Amino acid sequence: MQRFIPNLLAAALVLASMQAMAAADLVLFNGKVFTAEPDQGLAQAVAVQDGKILKVGSDAEITALADARTQRIDLAGKVLMPGMIDTHSHPVVAAFDSMGANLLDEEKPLPELEQWIIEQDQAGRARAGDVISIAGVSSAYWDKSRELGKRFNQGRWTEQPLVLSGIDGHTGWANNAMLKRLNIDAALVKSLPEKERSYVGHEADFTPNGYFAESRWDLVRNQIPAPSDETMLKAAREAVKVNNQYGVTAWMDAAANAGSGDSLFDFKATEQSYGVLPLYRQLAEKGELSAHVAALLITNPKSKPADLEVLAKVMKKFEGVPNLTFPGIKVFADGILEFPGQTAAVIVPFKNSHKNGQLLIDPAHFGELVVAAEKRNWIVHMHAVGDRAVRESLNGVAYARKLNPTPVAHSIAHLQLVNPKEFPRFKQLGVIASMQLLWATGETYTVELVKPYISAFAYGYQYPARSLHNAGAVIAGGSDWPVSSPNPWNAIAQASTRKGPLGVLNAKESIDRQTMFYAYTLNAAKALRLEQQIGSLAAGKQADLIILDRDVFKVSDDELFETKVLKTFFAGKEVYAPAS
Repeated sequence: MQRFIPNLLAAALVLASMQAMAAADLVLFNGKVFTAEPDQGLAQAVAVQDGKILKVGSDAEITALADARTQRIDLAGKVLMPGMIDTHSHPVVAAFDSMGANLLDEEKPLPELEQWIIEQDQAGRARAGDVISIAGVSSAYWDKSRELGKRFNQGRWTEQPLVLSGIDGHTGWANNAMLKRLNIDAALVKSLPEKERSYVGHEADFTPNGYFAESRWDLVRNQIPAPSDETMLKAAREAVKVNNQYGVTAWMDAAANAGSGDSLFDFKATEQSYGVLPLYRQLAEKGELSAHVAALLITNPKSKPADLEVLAKVMKKFEGVPNLTFPGIKVFADGILEFPGQTAAVIVPFKNSHKNGQLLIDPAHFGELVVAAEKRNWIVHMHAVGDRAVRESLNGVAYARKLNPTPVAHSIAHLQLVNPKEFPRFKQLGVIASMQLLWATGETYTVELVKPYISAFAYGYQYPARSLHNAGAVIAGGSDWPVSSPNPWNAIAQASTRKGPLGVLNAKESIDRQTMFYAYTLNAAKALRLEQQIGSLAAGKQADLIILDRDVFKVSDDELFETKVLKTFFAGKEVYAPAS
């Protein structure tokens, strides 16, 4: 009898536990459920309660948790996954660009380009004040700056300011009418320090040809009349809508404190550098922020530890905004690799200029900034394109690890060139590789604007996803929207094929889709420092879920590229379904 009483008690506790679970708000069953939990196979069903995962398991286990009030969704064999997470994006700026005249990286012959711009202007999409402003312009145009000048500095364009903003965010072009307004002439170019002058395209007599890069481009871009607050709120709303449409329920905003009038590459933060943060707050207050936003605040690459206090004060002003977190800071270690910019910091000099690009961080002191960030419990997210920038970014983290051996989830974004010596250091230092693998393709950017100018050895390690993965690095997915599409399915498929219009880019660096599924779920959550809340389907985590239109485990890479999301749930509530 004494043995029977404990058994009765245990049975009662189990029954009580089942009764406590029986109030599921939503059950999704009869599916193929990818949980993103390590070493866990596919499940069949998921139960949701109060916006969180109640249980993952078999159909029988989950449907037993439903009652008369429970919403039931029969997945009919479809795939259910955690919401996708983007570890490097600029969605508000991207959405704003999409609302106006945007070339979306298409290269048109100049006569067609001119006609298209005229049509966009006539349609009311191209004007910012009296400036005609075109977004999403391909870098392939910059080698044609003289031809652009011949077409856009005469006739109707003589007095009409025109600005072409490069899709890469680092470059652009302006016609003479705009240069005249900004007082940019040969005398000014000649007076610039050599580094600054290298950011301005010019003739032998210093006459500017309209091309600009990095900080000098910022000075031009920032003179485009700023949009209204109402327009920017509309853009923020569109940013959430587009991401939810692709199944993205969380992202790292990699420049959250930078506004339209700020210089990104020579950024000097103030206590009033709010950037897009007020827009996220407004959406949250309206209940429209159906995504987790991990906001990174930009700091100058040469910042000293004391300079971080300004950023801490900005974070404090937005503390407590629902779905908005502040994991740390963003630092530009270098620029871009493509000709004619070539501001990425490389180990072997560019073949044409015999220069090593621009290393923006100070190797002697960058580690001190990393240490200062860690003391505030912040991560450092580094923009590093060239192999030297990657090396020096890792060196900064290595300095911090000597003082405190416990790894911190710092991350490096882009990683276009990585020297093999750096591959094992990512795992050793606990640095996450935030990769934009939609860029891993044989196209104009990689073949025509990079290959002729860098060493064959370096070119062989362009976007080295497999090498990093094999060396134990944590790979996380990102888009860098608007530089490329925010659609993670495109990037996941591209990571495998690496094919493009000009061939396959370094086929040996392809990476399988299963690894990429983790890259956009649990691994990405780690980069956002939200892995305890999101990133996988486990009891207690937020119910961010997506239902897909095809079996992404079996379809071809081409079919995977075209994957569509049928439903997106954020905290258990449906936030996207295609119009019927």
